[in-house]
Amino acid sequence: MTDEMHRHPHSASPEPRWCSCAVPSDVEEQRRSGLSRRGFLTGVTAASALAAAGWVARPEQASAAQGGVGKSLTITIMGTSDLHSHAVNWDYYKDAAYADSKGNAVGLARVSSVVKQIRADRGRDRTLLFDAGDTIQGTPLGFYYATVEPITKTGAVHPMAAQMNALGYDAVALGNHEFNYGLEFLDTWITQMDAPVLGANAVRAGTNVPAFTPYTIKTLHPKGAKPVRVGVLGLTNPGVVIWDKANVSGKVEVLDIVATAARWVPIIRAQGVDVVVVSVHSGDSGTSSYGDALPNENAAALLAAQVPGIDAILFGHAHKDIPQRFVTGPDGRQVVLSEPMCWGQRLSVFDLELQQVKGRWQVVSRKATNLNTNTVEDDPAMVALIKAQHDAVVAYVNKPVATSTEELSAAESCWKDTAILDYVNKVQVETVTAAIQGTPEAALPVISIAAPFNREATFPAGEVTIRDVAGLYIYDNTLMASVLTGAQIKDYLEYSAKYFQQVAPDAPVEPASWTNALNTPDYNYDQFSSVTYDVDISQPQGSRIVNLSWDGAPIAADAKFVVAINNYRQSGGGGFPHVTTAPVVYNAQVAIREAIVQYASNAGIIDPKDFHVVNWKLVRGGVPVFS
Repeated sequence: MTDEMHRHPHSASPEPRWCSCAVPSDVEEQRRSGLSRRGFLTGVTAASALAAAGWVARPEQASAAQGGVGKSLTITIMGTSDLHSHAVNWDYYKDAAYADSKGNAVGLARVSSVVKQIRADRGRDRTLLFDAGDTIQGTPLGFYYATVEPITKTGAVHPMAAQMNALGYDAVALGNHEFNYGLEFLDTWITQMDAPVLGANAVRAGTNVPAFTPYTIKTLHPKGAKPVRVGVLGLTNPGVVIWDKANVSGKVEVLDIVATAARWVPIIRAQGVDVVVVSVHSGDSGTSSYGDALPNENAAALLAAQVPGIDAILFGHAHKDIPQRFVTGPDGRQVVLSEPMCWGQRLSVFDLELQQVKGRWQVVSRKATNLNTNTVEDDPAMVALIKAQHDAVVAYVNKPVATSTEELSAAESCWKDTAILDYVNKVQVETVTAAIQGTPEAALPVISIAAPFNREATFPAGEVTIRDVAGLYIYDNTLMASVLTGAQIKDYLEYSAKYFQQVAPDAPVEPASWTNALNTPDYNYDQFSSVTYDVDISQPQGSRIVNLSWDGAPIAADAKFVVAINNYRQSGGGGFPHVTTAPVVYNAQVAIREAIVQYASNAGIIDPKDFHVVNWKLVRGGVPVFS
């Protein structure tokens, strides 16, 4: 197999951060077990799963040579997306093998077993393997090798790079999370990758010059047949410039997905390729979490419908399982799209049937399906490859940092003011208060915002470990602080309260059914500390915040507060009002998870009597939902 790569160097700048995509949270009680070192297939094998889906590997065959029509063959394109640093089937927050109620498995080691089986069935000379982004962030494994023992300082090979190289990826697209730890870190990871890392629409600021390799051309050499040239274009998400503003501002801009593809697909086609595939880190809904402030966030289907010359699209970002979707392109071509479920839970498999017409390969049929990686065991070679790195992370997250006087749970944090979220706010308030001493803002009240990231989070009574903290604060946010007025805080809280369904005053108390209105994720239900307020869910959205007070008195519209906030939110993540333009008074790039760990370690004791204050509650018609 050969390839042609088209590279563009770019500038670099470190600094960690995070942006948010949908995160599966269907985790049930874990079964403790070690990493599997078995490589055998169990249950339904990849081959039989393909057969059950109606897929049959078609060998090249002679057809009636009429009108210049000759041989035909089928090539297979496999794809992953949103691996989020899941290398093996392990849940670092539970210290156990990953498990959920649907029996899914995670990790690139699982994917490897399926990929190797398909290559054996179809032939290595007829298969390609691509990825659609969000690879290096998402678990403590990714965090550890970006911040605790960063590969930029140690020179170690990133575990995801090591596995992807060993598995032989042919091309990888950039996801928005690739930018979380800064451009220097991203550059280092890219240099460790054997496969080209693609991002045609990520350009040098103020130009149309790609900051990364825009595309590559892979040449397959099937036995007994003419070579097949496959062009793959990589595209990332425009939301990068909001979610990772601190890392890319003035250095990298991200252009419209559809317009960029319209520019590059003809260039790729002009080089005589037989097949064009797009690997894009973008969902297919046509909507954006940030409104119309930037080019469309979830543009995969629009891309298929508006840009001629595309045969297949591997897409991601939305963390959905979409085995096959067809969209008719402007040239009448039926474009096949597929999104594999995140974390290595699924592998997308495209079958493209080619036929020789007047000496050239043409795509005459397209199919796609997703294979469940729970049908196999971890590839033992992939487990062994990163075992030392995995073990180092397991040891790290199991270090004790403090002792809790009682169990603190996040199970009800989506509808009650809980001690465990108050602990996050306590750390943020004290960190910011200390940092602004000696500044004009030191005279202002300091308040804080936190959200329920993980309903499964718990601080057990007794020993609390880094793993427990990481399970509570699962994202790599850094701490910032801005100045907001009383009126702006009211607007912010109203926006946050859209998280709830409108509930009649006399309806049964079923809080779990009241949340996530308008598909709002838990991590977008922000709760304030220190100020007191009620959320009246019997009222329509926009009219729910009542009794907003500070220090026992109603908050004046022009009153000013220093608000501790994470950088994802401050940069526009979630679309909350006022924060992106509010004056920033603190931004020391302190990772919030690490601040919690350090605070707990210094104190030694976590006692809710020291920080838990019920300052907000749900009401209906003024009557508290919970007594």
